[in-house]
Amino acid sequence: MKFEIVSRDNLVALVERTPDGNCNIGSTGILTERGIAYLMWRDGRAFLAGKGFEQPAADEEVEAMRRFSEELKSASVRPKLYCSE
Repeated sequence: MKFEIVSRDNLVALVERTPDGNCNIGSTGILTERGIAYLMWRDGRAFLAGKGFEQPAADEEVEAMRRFSEELKSASVRPKLYCSE
């Protein structure tokens, strides 16, 4: 297995390249002052959670993570990642 980190600004995602040319795209994370955090929801509120910390997520952070995740999954980005469709 081969893994790569794809990033833009402070957003990151781990991409696994399989031997057959497909890509498995992991969850989008965001780099914070305390490390990588992932989006989680509790009682309808968004939080960023990482190893040993949790903080409320701003609406802009949630939207940026959603947009980055969707772009990674889109057909227009997959060729740039050298992934089969």
